[in-house]
Amino acid sequence: MTTTNQPTLKVEFELSEADLDFFRTRLDEARESLGAADESRILAGVADMLEKARKSNPPAFVTKRLDQLGPMLGMLEDKDWKLEGDDRKSVIDALAYFADPEDLIPDHTPVLGYVDDAIMIDLVAASLSAELEAYADFVAHREELKSEPAADLPSLDEARNVMQSRMRRRRLRSKAGAKWPHSTTIRHYF
Repeated sequence: MTTTNQPTLKVEFELSEADLDFFRTRLDEARESLGAADESRILAGVADMLEKARKSNPPAFVTKRLDQLGPMLGMLEDKDWKLEGDDRKSVIDALAYFADPEDLIPDHTPVLGYVDDAIMIDLVAASLSAELEAYADFVAHREELKSEPAADLPSLDEARNVMQSRMRRRRLRSKAGAKWPHSTTIRHYF
């Protein structure tokens, strides 16, 4: 049996504050272009983008980032999580970029159409790290309750309240209230 080592290419993007401002502006523009679009329209746009992106057979680094949108959508659709108010709006606003097929690099552009989405997903995931961590903990707690119903565990409502409060505290403590890290390096392997 022979194994072949397939070559890999390492691509790094080091985003300066000016680069991050560029992406923040694109996200703001996406929010503005959707105007008063209701939440269902944004969620439908994101679902449509995901479906088309996956059908386009994108590179693995794009697919990996597309998968990160699942928990973001999940926390909005999860009836037990009950994300409301400004917390919900933060996630919806973060997803607005992905609802626009004519974003920075239009999605229908062969090979490159979803690269900007992959970069933006990394940035949005960083900005929603408190929300994503709290939601992952909540989902794990719910699974634990299902597998050990007789265990002396907090109820789902108690866990949700604690985890959402912790999420808000972590968000407030984030660096100077910045939406995204001050600088970041994104590594893609394909």
